[in-house]
This record gives sequence, structure tokens and C-alpha cells, in this order.
Amino acid sequence: MRLTRRDALAVLAGLGVTGGAVSLTQFDPPTADSTGNEGGSTGEDGSGGDDTPPTAVRDTMVAAAEAVYPSAAEGVSEFVEAYVVGRARDDSRRAAMADAATELDDVARDWEGAAFADLPAADRDRLLRELGVDAADPIPDGTLSERLRFHVVNELLYAFYASPTGGRLVGIENPIGHPGGAESYRRATMDEPETTDSGGETDG
Repeated sequence: MRLTRRDALAVLAGLGVTGGAVSLTQFDPPTADSTGNEGGSTGEDGSGGDDTPPTAVRDTMVAAAEAVYPSAAEGVSEFVEAYVVGRARDDSRRAAMADAATELDDVARDWEGAAFADLPAADRDRLLRELGVDAADPIPDGTLSERLRFHVVNELLYAFYASPTGGRLVGIENPIGHPGGAESYRRATMDEPETTDSGGETDG
């Protein structure tokens, strides 16, 4: 099954990110055509403004999704890019997600000699396991493995399982509670990713 921007939009709407009526392209990543000729600017890191994660962060999140999503999922890049751009509108999520993705990319460059997104899918999966992400508890300010589990893997898995297409793919079109049946770091909780706010409020 193919994941789409519409799936990402549905997840973001469930998180309260989209607000009122929006277009399907509102959460597309910026391009030269969409920013260069309209008076806007795209930063040297590929970001389209304060709210948009840099290109390297988006690429790392897409690469991580390709490693943890079921192999039958198609359209992963389109779905994840739209979700990440939209999710980054939440100030409490943007910096932590970008920092975790950057740390993952830094480890890949140090250990493997290449960006995480440039590694073969099998090597990405292996690296995540070597970092202990498959067994780590999702703790937003914990160890590297715990932060990667929370801000990268669980964030991506929540988006997948909460999307209409992802839910249909694994037989939980209206997912409530634990999805069950998945293994290793694919066993994501179906609760909305926890808030980093110590006050106990959720961000959705």
C-alpha cells in the first residue's frame, strides 16, 4: 500500500497541528521553485524557514522510516517528509526531533563513513540495533538510544500506525491501544508520543 501526503495530513490533524482547512501541499518540504521566486528564502541547510527542519534531518527521518516500516509500505519518502515538516510546527518537538536525527546521522558518519540516509537499508537497520534502539525505552531526555527511540523511531511509528493507509496495512485502520504483533522496534505504542513537558500535559 502507498502512503501519501493525505495520510500525513490525517495524522497531523489528529495531533491538532493543521488547525482549520488546509491544502494537501501545505506541509510539503520547501523547494527552490516554492521559495526562491516568492520572496522567501531557503537556508543553506535546506530549511525553508524557522519551522522547517533542514534537508539532512528530513533525509535522516525518511531513511529511518524505510528501516522500521513494513516492507510492503510504499510512498514512505512523500509521507514522512510531509509529516516531519508538519510536526516541526510544534516548537516542543522540532528541536528535539532535529537534534536526535542529527545525532543519528553523526554516528553513521563516524561508524560507517557515510550519512545515515546514504547507507543501504540493511546497514541502517543494523546500526539502529547496534545502538540498542530496538530494546531502548523511549525517554525524551535519556541516553542516545532512548532519545532515538523516542524522537525518531516512535515518532515515525506513531505516524505510520495512526495513518489511514498504515492502519489498513497492519489491520488496525482505527488503531486504539497497542498495535500488537510487531517485533523489535516495530512494536511501537499507539499512544500519542509522550510530551517532554514535565507538567504532564500532552501536546496533542
